[in-house]
Amino acid sequence: MFDGFQRQTIDVGDTTINALVGGKGPPLLLLHGYPETHVMWHKIAPALAERFTVVASDLRGYGDSGVPATTDDHFSYSKRATAADQVKVMEHLGHRRFMVAGHDRGARVTHRLLLDWPDRVSRAAVLDIVPTPHVFAHVDKQLATAYWHWFFLIQKADFPERLIGADPEYYLRRLLGSLADAGTITPEAFAEYLRCFAPQVRIHATSEDYRAGASIDLEHHKTDNGRKIACPLLVLWGEKGLVGRMYEPVTVWRDWADDVRGHAVPGGHFLPEEAPRETLEAMLAFFG
Repeated sequence: MFDGFQRQTIDVGDTTINALVGGKGPPLLLLHGYPETHVMWHKIAPALAERFTVVASDLRGYGDSGVPATTDDHFSYSKRATAADQVKVMEHLGHRRFMVAGHDRGARVTHRLLLDWPDRVSRAAVLDIVPTPHVFAHVDKQLATAYWHWFFLIQKADFPERLIGADPEYYLRRLLGSLADAGTITPEAFAEYLRCFAPQVRIHATSEDYRAGASIDLEHHKTDNGRKIACPLLVLWGEKGLVGRMYEPVTVWRDWADDVRGHAVPGGHFLPEEAPRETLEAMLAFFG
């Protein structure tokens, strides 16, 4: 799926990060969402690699990256810790300054990276999210119904872990909807997602990501004291997805960033797999 890319395992201190590197040109970091891995970029990464040095990595606890020990305050899976991993990955590869695109949880890591490391990123894109504090501040029936897994995964361990672990494939298919059955998420990609998600240790790690999102990540946002993203920000969302139905994403992000532009693309939440052509075109126009 990533012909011409080279796999690297990079030591970032308390864990290791799995990354695929390919192409030539300005460096572009790609961060995936839940419950997927770097594989979610497989339909567009080769085309991006014609213009950029593409780094598609797995977040800590996901894919083939390491699984750090959990902590009572969930810091080890906070977006701050996860963002620092990715800065170290890019430093290791010789890229002190780079561009970044994140989807879903990877977009939340991107948000934190832009605040904690503003001098490292020249341009950034966030796919199908609004900021985490905004989500929790506007919870209603529609959100709770569609984002049920947010409120399930934040329950104390090991309640969600036991239930998911009883049938990981059923749970994964429930989250991905009909996309796997229809082939939008290819059989090869789904097999990789299942391989990487099914081990109990990874079910726990990815649940910790959500526990951090509902606790220490919110505390970190409070201490930002209204600080905004400084670099140009591209916001993309699925025209049939919840983000587009519930929010005006560009308007929301303008409370969090100084330079925002964006638009909807066809399909739902999983933009690079549901609308690869449109997502690629938007990213090439913005990052190029």
